[in-house]
Amino acid sequence: MKRVHVLLAGVFLAAAAQAQDAAKAPAAAPGLPRTAATAGAELYFIAPADGATVGKEFTVRFGLKGMGVAPAGVTTDKTGHHHLLIDVAELPPMNLPLPNDATHKHFGGGQTETTLTLTPGQHTLQLVLGDALHIPFDPPILSKKITITVK
Repeated sequence: MKRVHVLLAGVFLAAAAQAQDAAKAPAAAPGLPRTAATAGAELYFIAPADGATVGKEFTVRFGLKGMGVAPAGVTTDKTGHHHLLIDVAELPPMNLPLPNDATHKHFGGGQTETTLTLTPGQHTLQLVLGDALHIPFDPPILSKKITITVK
């Protein structure tokens, strides 16, 4: 009977240690369903060009090849909408809706251009195509990151 108690105590201690380790482990990011990217789709800047010097207020034009643009919420095949990342050093998670804040701009109305006002100095711009729910495609459709100088 004593052996059973010792054995049960060992099992409980092991289970408690395992639960403690699980509590310390970071939670896995929830995986949301992602829309398959169209093969060969390309996202790019029409303007400004990489390395351009622009005024404090300037127009940014988005280009997309191999897919169409539709407003957020529209689930038409082979369409998405633009998101503009401004001075973002690290891409946001690609399995979640893209943030909407001062450095992550949503163009959920299907816009293909915008006017920006930025402080003087160097800035980076990058485009990400989002699906109807603002989630990047799988694999993500990204533009090249460009650098501009605002005078």
